[in-house]
Formats: sequence, structure tokens, C-alpha cells
Amino acid sequence: MPRSQAPMGRRILLSTALVGAATLVPVGPAPAANPTPDTRQQQYAAAAAKYGVPESVLLAVSYLESRWDTNAGTPSTSAGYGPMHLTDADYVRSLPASEHYDEEDPRGDASRRSIVADHPKAAPPAEAALQTLDAAARLTGASKQALRTDAVTNIRGGAALLASYQQELGAPVGAGTDPGAWYGSVARYSGADDKHTAAVFANQVFATIRSGAGRLTDDGDRVALAPRSVTPQQAWLDRLGLRTVARADDVECPDEIGCEWIPAPYEQYGPGMFDYGNHDLGNRPTQQKIEYIVIHDTEETYARTLELVQDPEYVSWHYTMRSVDGHTAQHVKTKDVAWQAGNWYVNAKSVGIEHEGFAAQGTWYTEAMYRTSAKLVRYLAEKLDIPLDRQHIIGHDNVPGTVAGTVAGMHWDPGPYWDWAHYFDLLQAPFSGTGRADDGLVIIDPDFASNKPAFTGCKKDKNPCPARGSSAVILHSAPSEDAPLVTDLGLHPDGSPSTMYISDHGARASAGQTYAVADRQGDWTAIWYLGQKAWFYNPAKAPSAKWASGLVVTPKPGRATIPVYGRAYPEAAAYPADVPYQTISPLQYTLSAGQRYAVGGVRPSEFYKAWTIDGSSPGDWTVIRGEMQYVQIQFGHRIMFVNSDDVDILPSAVGAPN
Repeated sequence: MPRSQAPMGRRILLSTALVGAATLVPVGPAPAANPTPDTRQQQYAAAAAKYGVPESVLLAVSYLESRWDTNAGTPSTSAGYGPMHLTDADYVRSLPASEHYDEEDPRGDASRRSIVADHPKAAPPAEAALQTLDAAARLTGASKQALRTDAVTNIRGGAALLASYQQELGAPVGAGTDPGAWYGSVARYSGADDKHTAAVFANQVFATIRSGAGRLTDDGDRVALAPRSVTPQQAWLDRLGLRTVARADDVECPDEIGCEWIPAPYEQYGPGMFDYGNHDLGNRPTQQKIEYIVIHDTEETYARTLELVQDPEYVSWHYTMRSVDGHTAQHVKTKDVAWQAGNWYVNAKSVGIEHEGFAAQGTWYTEAMYRTSAKLVRYLAEKLDIPLDRQHIIGHDNVPGTVAGTVAGMHWDPGPYWDWAHYFDLLQAPFSGTGRADDGLVIIDPDFASNKPAFTGCKKDKNPCPARGSSAVILHSAPSEDAPLVTDLGLHPDGSPSTMYISDHGARASAGQTYAVADRQGDWTAIWYLGQKAWFYNPAKAPSAKWASGLVVTPKPGRATIPVYGRAYPEAAAYPADVPYQTISPLQYTLSAGQRYAVGGVRPSEFYKAWTIDGSSPGDWTVIRGEMQYVQIQFGHRIMFVNSDDVDILPSAVGAPN
């Protein structure tokens, strides 16, 4: 949802002004054999030799940018292309934009006047945007189109940029030079405009050189970086002239990420009792436990996002993270309640992190941002005692609607292209099966690179999206690829099947989510999903899920159906006489006898009342708790809740299909 201006503009001054219009002279002999090496590994080696960059440096920088992937020639969330993440913001701005904005009220409290975040169009940046691809074109003589779409050319462009940065610093150049002497150029390649964030990126690059890495790229090439000892020469960083960000003493970020305090306003902007913004004060977790961390994407540039969060008449979130380098801004203290998730119950019990990006445009999230986000989430999870699992680390797309009428308008970011499995690997909490086929649960876990659902509508049309990796598994109404998709009554009230349109998640299960097994047939597995059996392809030779064990809910005996809720609010008797009762209103779904859903925890019934800026409304700034308890379940793509009095909680193996 938001971002800032100076960082984006300043990147150009650091990346192109120092290079100028000169043509870089290749250092060292060009590769003697094939002018177009056959393998990706050879392509890195040839580019390193041609431009005089240590191969380990080139490989490690590329790994921190893209994990050596090509991403089908599509731009990253910061307009970067190819394995070396060469940026071309001017070109990306010229492309047709997608429009998938919903009518969600990020505050999600029907007791107050609705606030709809209207996603105003971003104004053109005041300074030149990210354009390292221009410099790479000048240095190599290659066309911009080739640098965007051809991996070999892109790698050469990245090598040329690194070499030009090294020459500008007056540091030693050559493929045989000490990799540690490239610390300043690596820091500069990050695009960061502050010293701390640039150092964080460089430190991760050199940590990768020390540890080594290896993987199969998204286009089928195996690349490896052998581990080696290296001592970074950090003094080179001082020659870059980057700004020093004053780190607030109480900013809530781990030391190893670049982080600054850019506060969201808490102020009155009109005469009415609700005319204030853009968050609420709280005393969490002392007053109310924080259960969730919500992962968002911004649907805006970083610069525009920061403008929005500083508008008192807009809405808020706790953190914004920049794509190109992972630089992070905190806006709201974790003790306070940001208006970010579209569900007041979830808002009151969560921290929201916005990641620069666009869920629909076929763009990809940078490795620098994934790694920084994982460090922040691990820090917050430890600080706030939040489990590292998909019942507590959720996407905005997993937040339920508050009542039946709000379900269709809920947001669906960060979308099916967010790599949940890789993210949880970085969180050091990988998805692992703990059971057998008859233990009753599955954890969704497709191979991200090869799982390429045929989504449509990534731009302003219904044409196919680029074929690219996804965390989403598609759910059918029968065990066949030809069977219609299952339906979501919240999105398709007429009962029609869900679609492959990018924003229609009514027939998708996402990596890390746990579901109760409903049936098995050959290579197909069925789960209970939104009150129906939903089938996904799950062959033993290439499974899309892991068997697991745990707890499930099922309706108590004698109950044909039970209601499902989008928030865990207290019963009427729990409210003081001067505080209006918040109606317990079920969603349009029901849970029927014989169905089973995975348990995500037992939650107390709570309502945090915060309606005025000065606490003048009766009961303000208090948590109202009831006797009711709810069970969080994985009911569809979104989490939901059932009254604990309506269900039995059982081991998943009891009554599981054989």
C-alpha cells in the first residue's frame, strides 16, 4: 500500500552519474571458446572474465538480487529485470497497469464511518527513477530490450556495472582480485541511498560467498557458488558518500536491517468524533495479545506509499519495506493498532508489514526484500511471542471478511506469486510434514518454480499472465483437470465456479496452509474447503503437499450445520451498559456435519473499543472480553472462526479417510 521519494530518486545519482557516458573497457581476456556459453554457470564465468569481476562476487550479487532466476523477462517490484536485476523504471511505467483494487475498509469496524483506501494514482517521481539498465546499455553496447529479456546479456550488463563502480572508486579491478576489495561496489549495487542499508546488502553478499549456494534456476539451469573464505574490506563503503540514517532509539527493528522511523499521524482532521487518523493507540501485548503478522504488498511505489501513510485522512500499517534493497520504515508502534487488514478483530491483534510490490502484474519480489522481511518477522515473532507458522504469519489475502457483506471486497495481496515456502525457509521455519497419508491433514507445499498455474488478467484484460512460479494450488470440484473449479459463495454468490482470474482466489490453497483431508483418489487429494470437497493434483512422484497430523474440528453430534465467523467477538452480556454490542454476525458459509477443518488455535472473544482520539467515548481504549471462545480454522483460502461450543476438537487421524 505505500512508500517514500528520496530513496528512489537518489539511486540514479549513485548508479549512473558516476558511470557517465564513458564506455567501459573490458578487463582481462574475453572467453576464448563459445561466444555464447551453453550453461548459466558458464555465462557467469564468461561475464566475470570479460569485465574483470571476481566470479564469486558476480554470482553472490546476482543471488541476492534474483537467486539467479530470469523471472520470464518480467520486471521485479522495483522495475528490475533478469538475474542481475537491472532496473528500467521508465520502461515499466510505460506498460499498461493492472487494476484490481477492492472496496475493503482497512479499519474493518462497522461501528464507525467507513474509510475506503482509494489507491490514488502515483504521481511521476520528482527525480529520475531507477535506471541502472541505461548505464548497462552504455557500458556493454547491448540493446535495452536484450538486457531486459536475454539472460546472457543481462549478466554481462550486471558485471559491467560492478566493474564500473569499482573503477570509479579507484579500487582494484580484475577477475583475480581479492573479492573482499569489492565491498564498496557491492554495497553500491544494492541501490541503497543510506550507509546502513547498503552495508546490510553487502554483508549478505559476502555471507553468501562464505557459505556458498546452489540451486536450479526457474528456466532449468543449475548454478553453484562454492564456499570460500573472504574478508570484506568495509572501508570502501565510506567512499560512496551515502547518507547516515538517524536510527530512533525505540524503533522496533533488528540491528541487522536498515530501518528508520517515519511516523504515521495520530491527529484530528475534522469536527466529528470519528474524524481522526490514521491509527489507534493501544497497549499491546500487555492489554491484548498480538496473534498475527500480516504480509501485504503496497500496490504502489515505495515513495508514494510513504506519502500515503503520512496522510491523517488515509490509513496506516506498521512497516513499509522497499523492494530494491529491503530498506524499512516503521510508522506505527507495535503496541498501537494500525488500520491495515480490513478486519477490526485482526487489526487489534496483528502487526502489518507492507512490501513494495504489485500482486497482479506478474512482477516478482526481490531476494533482498524477502531476506529483510524474514529478519524483521523473526524479530517481531520472538519479541511478541508469535508462532512462526501459517496460522499466525498470514497474507492480507488470508484475513476473513468481517460479515457476509464485506467478504467480496477484501483484498487479496500479496497474491499467488509470493513465495511462501522460500519465505519460511528464510524464517528458519520450513514447512515439514509430520504425518502419514492416513493422519488426516495436508500442508500445501508445491514446488514454486515448476508450479505455474494459468492465471489470467494480470493487466487490464483477461489475457494469460506470464507463466511463472506460484505458491497457489488450484482446487477442482472433482479429481480431474477438466472439472470445474470449486465455488466461493463470498465471491460468487450465484454459486458459479471460481475462475483463474488473478484476483479470484476462491479455488486456491496456498503454500504452508494446513487442511483436513476429505478424500483420496489416485494422484488426487481432496480437502474440506468452504463447505465442499476440493480436489488438487498431488502425485506421489511430485507431491503438491505434505502429510501432517494435528487437530481438526467437526460439528458436535446432532448439529447438521454450524455458522462460520470472520471475527471472534464477545457475546452481548460481556459489554458494559454504555458500550454498544457488536453483533455476532455469521458469514455466508456453513460447516456441515461430516466435514473437518484444521485447527489454527483457540481464541478468546475480544473487542478492542477505540472510537475517539481522546478516549472520551465510554469504554474507549479497553478490551471487552466474553465467556465465549472461538476456534480458528483454515476454512478456505482465508482463516475463519467457529464457536467452540458448536464443535468437537479431535486428533486429525480420528475418522480420517484411509
